[in-house]
Amino acid sequence: MNLHGLTDSIAGVSETPAKCRQCGATTRLGNGLCLACTLREGLNGDREASREAFEAILAEDKVHDTHWRVGNYEILEEIGRGGMGVIYRARQRHSRRIVALKRMVSYHADSCETRERFRREAEAAASLDHPNILPIYEVGHGEDGLPFFSMKYAAGGSLQEVGPTLRTQTRECVRLMAKVASAVQYAHEHGVLHRDLKPGNILLDGHGEPFVTDFGLAKWLDTNTDLTRTLTIFGTPGYIAPEQARGSRAQLTPAADVYSLGAILFDLFTGRPPFLGEHALAVIQQASEKPAPKLRSIAPALDRDLETICAKCLEREPQMRYQSAGALADDLERWLEGRPINARRVQSPVRIWRWSKRNPIVATASASAVIFALMAGFLFFSRHPALAVTQSHKSIAVLPFENLSQEKTNTYIAEGIQGEILTKLAAMRELKVISRSSSAKYQSRPHNLAAVARELGVATILEGAVQRAGDKVHANVQLIDARTDTQLWASSYERELKDLFTVEREIAEEIAEALKANLSPRELHVLAAAPTQDTEAYDLFLRAQYEFHQAESTLAATDYDRAEVFYRQALARDPDFVGAATGLAYSQLYRNWFVSRLTSRELEEVRLLIDHALALAPDSPEAHFSLGMFFYYGQRRYAEALAEFNRALQLEPNHALARQFCAWVCRRRGEWERSTADARQAEKLDPRDSNIPMNLGITYALLRQWKDAKQAQVRALAIDPHSVIAALILAMTHLNSSGDVDSARRAFDGIPPGLRTSTPSVQGDVADIIGVRVYLDVIERRFPDAIQTLENEAPNGERAQLLAGRVALGVLAGENEAARSAAEQALPLLEARLKEIADDTFTMTELAWVYLALGRNNDALRVARQAADVISVQRDTVFGPLFKTGLAQIEARAGAPDEAVNSLRQLMSIPAGQWISLARLKIDPVWDPLRNRPDFQQLLSGKELIGPNK
Repeated sequence: MNLHGLTDSIAGVSETPAKCRQCGATTRLGNGLCLACTLREGLNGDREASREAFEAILAEDKVHDTHWRVGNYEILEEIGRGGMGVIYRARQRHSRRIVALKRMVSYHADSCETRERFRREAEAAASLDHPNILPIYEVGHGEDGLPFFSMKYAAGGSLQEVGPTLRTQTRECVRLMAKVASAVQYAHEHGVLHRDLKPGNILLDGHGEPFVTDFGLAKWLDTNTDLTRTLTIFGTPGYIAPEQARGSRAQLTPAADVYSLGAILFDLFTGRPPFLGEHALAVIQQASEKPAPKLRSIAPALDRDLETICAKCLEREPQMRYQSAGALADDLERWLEGRPINARRVQSPVRIWRWSKRNPIVATASASAVIFALMAGFLFFSRHPALAVTQSHKSIAVLPFENLSQEKTNTYIAEGIQGEILTKLAAMRELKVISRSSSAKYQSRPHNLAAVARELGVATILEGAVQRAGDKVHANVQLIDARTDTQLWASSYERELKDLFTVEREIAEEIAEALKANLSPRELHVLAAAPTQDTEAYDLFLRAQYEFHQAESTLAATDYDRAEVFYRQALARDPDFVGAATGLAYSQLYRNWFVSRLTSRELEEVRLLIDHALALAPDSPEAHFSLGMFFYYGQRRYAEALAEFNRALQLEPNHALARQFCAWVCRRRGEWERSTADARQAEKLDPRDSNIPMNLGITYALLRQWKDAKQAQVRALAIDPHSVIAALILAMTHLNSSGDVDSARRAFDGIPPGLRTSTPSVQGDVADIIGVRVYLDVIERRFPDAIQTLENEAPNGERAQLLAGRVALGVLAGENEAARSAAEQALPLLEARLKEIADDTFTMTELAWVYLALGRNNDALRVARQAADVISVQRDTVFGPLFKTGLAQIEARAGAPDEAVNSLRQLMSIPAGQWISLARLKIDPVWDPLRNRPDFQQLLSGKELIGPNK
């Protein structure tokens, strides 16, 4: 039974507006009556058979609510409605894209004010372009003149719907709300206050990413309250700020939306909004008169910092809340990373101030006693000053420079100036200089400099802002003693772009003087040196550096491509630009290790770039570091790599990456104690680089020091909650230490589903071929789930990798025909790749499983042994055991069980815990062919090496 005007079905679309046959009012109902007269007909109890007459009226129109059109969209179903509009799931006719379509309800159509507001608000929403704001595709009118707009269809439901399932996932709740707060901050920066933030207006896509929707739409209060529609309070009781509830005349600021964000966060943690009441007025009154309940009074297990964050959002006075949604997002990110939050619990002075506002007479009477006590305290402490905390003054972090240019694409200039200043400072032996990768984690102007300084272990902070206008650059910088929040030095510069080097040099000189650093002749030379005399080449170099830093984070081939183009353009203008040559070389080597292997010709080109740079600048730390990376990432020549990293450190003592890679080279040489010592030293220079604790975790896992390994990965994930590598290593550590599959799965809580959980640089056994999440399904022998997970994680364009995964999974699941079919497709692709890159051990590993599926056991053993020989245990104590494990897996299934058991016995006696352990052997189906052999059972009842070889 459809009330056509109420449900906004096709009856209200296809009919031309007519006059009610009883009262003459405009109507869009198919029965000729207006809504009021229709209801009067049905509800008039004085007439006989009024029920039958009412049902007859409603039965007149047989048109259904679905499969009709609005504009270029086919309506599929209604999925929600608000005060002015109905939301449908719809299909765009030509692209076949599924969208959400919001259309004004027909009974608002005759209100010019409402139509104009709908149109204006739709266009405002369409103007907001942010990853976590629901994108608007089209704004238009249907044939009936009713406005609509289409938007992304978020299939994951709203926070209102999924909130109960998130209640125990505290980190996920915080992660989601940090993104939501950032999106709201973006809207505020573009002049839009939401005014109706609530769980129902936060949608999730299929990957669990949040989207803010319904920006600026004024909502009537729910009709089931005691309020009538004449009370036009914008927003939803329980989530709106107290000042918003005072009515439409209230001057709202971004703090109103901050309150709503806090209420949503409170709801996610507790399952209820901060205030409850029998009706809307009761809720509004409580919010206006009472402080919000403490979060931990309802959910006592939650962290105190989360209670503090919620409390600051829910302050009744707007000025007491976070002053921006961005500040809230920053504190939520800090909590995720394990850093101190900026918000502080309400202290006694604030509580006294609030009490005095409520009790002015008593407060006045108490004031004199307080003043007397303060004076006495002052006299005492002025005679007994506290000793100052001693801390090295010669330590500094250079925070990201703020880009004030109208063109936001000029961010690369601000980042480039920061980077060049860091390079000059890092050469000063007397200074401790924090690496860019750590300082980049912070905002340009953080709210709490003292907290930032403590986290980075420095006494001073350099802040700056840069604005480019045409060929001129304006820069403002200030050096601050973060311990006392005192400005040590500040200056402004306005120069032509060609004089940018001079600005960078002068800033570095001023810092050195302010910190009283004694500079050697070489350090003075580094200060004075300009990277190139070609201004355009330098601009291209800064663009390249910016794109490479993006690629470091995303590992996306397209970002590497853009960086390479800019580096090459810079070198085309100035072939002797050492920074551009070493930058291109390092970028290519990084890509070779993490994304796709370089050919022999491409590696040779990288070597020529580095040799050219060293010929031009024999004492360039970056050139020596790049040569070390060539030996490490390009040729696995670890002794030569270590020598180059040490040379870079001699030239630039603050070179955090060189110190870090000394640690990883020593690890590959089996020098475990020196490796961990160098890693800890690198952490002092780069305390916010998640790669350092992540790699330390690998070291501890190899040594089967499971507790230390887990703690290191937890630290890495606290810095970067989305680190796939840290998550997969933590998962494997849980599996290797105790066979705990549930804990292993929980390691991926912060990683979106569908993201591949393996990396091309670590691919030597079957777990790496199929991905760790798939491997966990295999461990539990849930092969149908494993197949589905594999397909979900299939990387775009990596056809051979996907096929190799299908092959290995088919073999393990006993799906021989499926494995053979995939193997026949994968074989030519992998053989061609191996022909192109003869020492590609990762391709050898995949090819071994392909041969196994095709019944070519001898070929499978041949390529697996080849991989284990190229990267042997003797040559590489990290990856050597991995490829030895991969060989043992093939031996176990290719008719060489004796050799497999011998390989496993050797692996149990060396540091190989990241790849193999007794706990894992006991549950892994890979080893089923050996399961009933006495020598394998004897191995399982034995011991494994804990700690380094002695």
